Amino acid sequence: MSHFTNLKTSFKNLLHLENALNKLNIVYKREKKLIESNNSKLCNINLVIPQSNNYDITFNWNGEEYELVLDTSFWIQPYPVENFINKLSQQYANSVIITESQKIGFQPIKSKQHVDGSNTITLQRWNISNSRSAV
Repeated sequence: MSHFTNLKTSFKNLLHLENALNKLNIVYKREKKLIESNNSKLCNINLVIPQSNNYDITFNWNGEEYELVLDTSFWIQPYPVENFINKLSQQYANSVIITESQKIGFQPIKSKQHVDGSNTITLQRWNISNSRSAV
């Protein structure tokens, strides 16, 4: 008997989710799903991590966020589900921090992984208006 687990996640941005999966070297594929609603058609993009036993791991877009859907009894990844979620969440957060900070002029200059698994990201931004001399 299969026991599907539907875990709520806070993954709301496809770009950051794909960045996190890529950073962790996790192979995935995009799956387009056409949904009809109120006489209009919407195209959702879900992400699928194929498994050799055909019980794939999916991130399904529910209109607000990506939900992680998997069957824990058929999990064949080389690490526990909890580690997968923790590492993915950490890489997702790193992607959000770096991408969003770059939009307001910050650049990452240093990233350090600590022995406890946490990361420190150092960002910098030059204040151009204070660095120019008055003419």
